[in-house]
Amino acid sequence: MFCKRPLGANEVVETFPVGRRLAFDAAKGRLWVVCRKCHRWNLTPLEERWEAVEDCERIFRETRTRASTENIGIARHREGLDLVRVGKPPRGEFAAWRYGDQFRKRMRMAMLGVAGGVMGGAALVSMQVAWPVALGWLSSVGAWPFIAWGHIRTLAKVRVGGKADDGSVTPENVARFRQSDLKAVRVLPNDDDPGFAVEIKRVLRKAWFEGEDARRVGAAIVPHLNGWGGSRRTVQHAVHEIESSGHPSRFLTALANREHRKGSQGYVYNMPRPTRLALEMSLHEEQERRALEGELWILEQAWKEAEEIAAIADDLLLPARTDEFFDRYGEDP
Repeated sequence: MFCKRPLGANEVVETFPVGRRLAFDAAKGRLWVVCRKCHRWNLTPLEERWEAVEDCERIFRETRTRASTENIGIARHREGLDLVRVGKPPRGEFAAWRYGDQFRKRMRMAMLGVAGGVMGGAALVSMQVAWPVALGWLSSVGAWPFIAWGHIRTLAKVRVGGKADDGSVTPENVARFRQSDLKAVRVLPNDDDPGFAVEIKRVLRKAWFEGEDARRVGAAIVPHLNGWGGSRRTVQHAVHEIESSGHPSRFLTALANREHRKGSQGYVYNMPRPTRLALEMSLHEEQERRALEGELWILEQAWKEAEEIAAIADDLLLPARTDEFFDRYGEDP
């Protein structure tokens, strides 16, 4: 659902040979593929899930190399597949498992980038005579193309406004966002579902997204505003903010209204880091909730179709003129 990177393959779960780390909840019938690069949990399609969940449960119990708490366990198969078994954890513990790894990895990568820059600067200083020339070249000529490219390159593409009548996506329905758009992202209250809207407000550019478009745009942009990730403690603060609202969707609505009342104009860039992390977590969980609602719709349609077929099959077994008999005598006097 979220990750567009290759998820790898495994030879252990025959009914679902995708992914090198699988997370599953046997009680709810959920199965996720966890990306080993960005650590996002990608919900799998409903029709490919049930047998795979049973296989994961069996393999987890047969694997010796495992560690478990009361609510969550992890096992590593000898082939290299990781299995994460979800029981009935509190929301805080589950959210920490889902998002803690990716936020900590972002923080480590950002710190490595800063360390690399410091070491590069120290190397220039140690060159004594040559470093002023190199620094002058970078400031006058060499650095500007990289700076310009960093500002104009596309960070995210999001489909908005639905599809054409033939189901295709036209270029006009694809919104592109650049580095220079990040500081202009606002979350504002909105009366329609989901209770908030996303606006990009710049001097020469203004775009407004609401409804399903607001969800998709927010989920695509906010991770780029959380490039520094967060420590375990910061993630815990973010989880606490969501829990104080009772549900991710209510947190999103409450955040939009709260930031509007504070007079901060709802700019995501100016929000505290725990709040930005909580916003990203809630947007992704809201997307997953919508996907699950879609599953219920699919199940309902399948049930209706099965009922129609069953009614037709039952009628075939009845004697001729039965319908006419019930129409005449079946009503109460």
